[in-house]
Amino acid sequence: MQNYFSSIAKPIIPAITTTINLCKSAGIPVILTRHRHKPGDDGGVLGEWWGGEIIVDGTPESNLITEVVEAAIGEDKKEGDNDMEVVEKDTYSAFRNTGLEERLKKMGVKEVVISGVMTNLCCETTAREAFVRGFRVFFSTDATATSSDELHDGTLVNMAYGFAYLVDCNRLRQAFSP
Repeated sequence: MQNYFSSIAKPIIPAITTTINLCKSAGIPVILTRHRHKPGDDGGVLGEWWGGEIIVDGTPESNLITEVVEAAIGEDKKEGDNDMEVVEKDTYSAFRNTGLEERLKKMGVKEVVISGVMTNLCCETTAREAFVRGFRVFFSTDATATSSDELHDGTLVNMAYGFAYLVDCNRLRQAFSP
């Protein structure tokens, strides 16, 4: 949920912030991800695939969307504060070379809720990786988005077929109710 993706992310910000708030209220840790490449990095195969258009660290596009940061850590804090959990990544998966699996296991996490953008790229790849690492995966239908309904719906079908339980804000609210 970075400025680079703001046009795709904007419609789902209410569902994202609701999901974050529901998880926080239920005592579930919230970890954000931030895709970025170092200045001068060509992005490798990912950069090749996207015609060299990559998210460069330190640019406004690389920053997390303000509303998401505020929901995750509170309005009185900002990106970069020490208590904000952020996984820095340079590919679609939040697990590849990030230490996320170890971090989750150290916290005793056995289940993850996936939300964000893009449904069919970062979200789907991270969900599949979580599944193969033994985590129970819950994949948000209303707090994920991508460039087309067709790609979004295709991912939801794939996730439901063998990788994740589909949830939305209403199902999470019901599940987390006392």
